[in-house]
Amino acid sequence: MNNKKDSYAAKVRAKSIGVMVVLIILAVICILPIWILFVNASRESQDIIDNGISFIPGGHFIANIKETVHLNEIGKITYDAFIGYRNSFFITICATVLTVFFSSLTAYGLVVYDFKASGPAYTIILMVMMVPVQVTSVGFVQFMSDIKLTDTYIPLIVPAIAAPAVVFYMRQYMKSSFPLDIVEAARIDGTGEFRTFLTIGLPMMKPAIGVQAIFAFIANWNNFYTPSMILVSREPKQYTMPMMVQSILSNDKLSDLGVRYTAIMLSILPVMVIYILLSRTIVEGVAEGGVKE
Repeated sequence: MNNKKDSYAAKVRAKSIGVMVVLIILAVICILPIWILFVNASRESQDIIDNGISFIPGGHFIANIKETVHLNEIGKITYDAFIGYRNSFFITICATVLTVFFSSLTAYGLVVYDFKASGPAYTIILMVMMVPVQVTSVGFVQFMSDIKLTDTYIPLIVPAIAAPAVVFYMRQYMKSSFPLDIVEAARIDGTGEFRTFLTIGLPMMKPAIGVQAIFAFIANWNNFYTPSMILVSREPKQYTMPMMVQSILSNDKLSDLGVRYTAIMLSILPVMVIYILLSRTIVEGVAEGGVKE
């Protein structure tokens, strides 16, 4: 009997070790490119050219940051990190708030209210989710041009209200963990429907809202495709951070590789900070919202 227990324990231990090794390898694969990016952001351009990849940081991190921040002043290229941060934060925060709020409201309506069109409406939402952005981009840009909204941030913010993927996730979360009895109790107490959503629905969906807020923030912050189509005048004062970085990477007059890597590092820094601070929320929210119906 003891031999069987020892054999079973050995198998479990071996399996655990195997899983741990695989996870460590995956973690290294994910972290290594980011580490190399930060290392190269601290090296001189000539050092990068001569020695290639290095895992040891250099001593020019502050110098590269200063030169990147003041690129516009030294006349190499039109670039301003502060303008990029300002525009990206404004667009990203506004779009994230709209995405999370209206997607939560839509999911709440699909789950709480029992009406005949709820099934077809949810099916249509799923169908829209499967349509790539690139398919509708030409018509979208043409429509924005017709109503004179190009070169404004409105087309980058307002469409965030319609986020089918977020609605899908929020509905799945509510189906698995949202008690409908509490809504009925609020109705009996005379609470209005919208107030019930604000005071009961939103607080109870807080884990899922936190996860989707992080994902929406990352997606909007990294969005280069849509701003590059809408901001047609290419005014530097309107550039988002990804557009600022692209203006550096596509400029053949700037050969300083350290500055290039520093620009990329500065663009992903806010996303990394938010992800690290809220990583626990992501794991817990995905686990709770991933329950199948």
